[in-house]
Amino acid sequence: MPSPKELTDEELLKGCLRKERKYQELLYRRYAKKMYAICQAYARDKEVAQDILQDGFVKVFTKINTFNPDNSLEGWVRRIMTNTAIDYFRQNKKLDRFIELEEQHSEETSDDAVNKKINVDEILYYLDRLPDGARMIFNLYAIEGYSHKEIAKQLNISEGTSKSQFSRARGLIKTYLSGLQGGVA
Repeated sequence: MPSPKELTDEELLKGCLRKERKYQELLYRRYAKKMYAICQAYARDKEVAQDILQDGFVKVFTKINTFNPDNSLEGWVRRIMTNTAIDYFRQNKKLDRFIELEEQHSEETSDDAVNKKINVDEILYYLDRLPDGARMIFNLYAIEGYSHKEIAKQLNISEGTSKSQFSRARGLIKTYLSGLQGGVA
């Protein structure tokens, strides 16, 4: 079996459209690690992230015939993973957990303190400390690039709620990251 890197997205797509398992496996192997990182950003624990990843790939393979080859295959798979994460939290009604006003720290943290070198595990650790709804909004806006209007529509909240939760989440993350000089809490 060729490695995922040996085939183009077009070749993978054609094999998946023919429902050939080896091509599905190759597509999975090509994108699973990146997509798992996305799922981890939305999920509190590894098991939930793995569930979202598996559900997402089931959707990829069942909806592969709707993919527009003029677009990026990786981008399309990424969007499915993001939507699968949103669906998971919507179904489990975990989106009602937002940051309370009194949780927001009034201290301003300098961007210099936040911009120091940090690794992905540290970022995920601090993202995980956010309430589910605020974490979802932060991911959708800061990482996935959705607008607050799109987020509001997807999560059935107001655009103002999306903006305020993002602002509060960003402030908390800045506060968390500014404390990294003493190590991960």
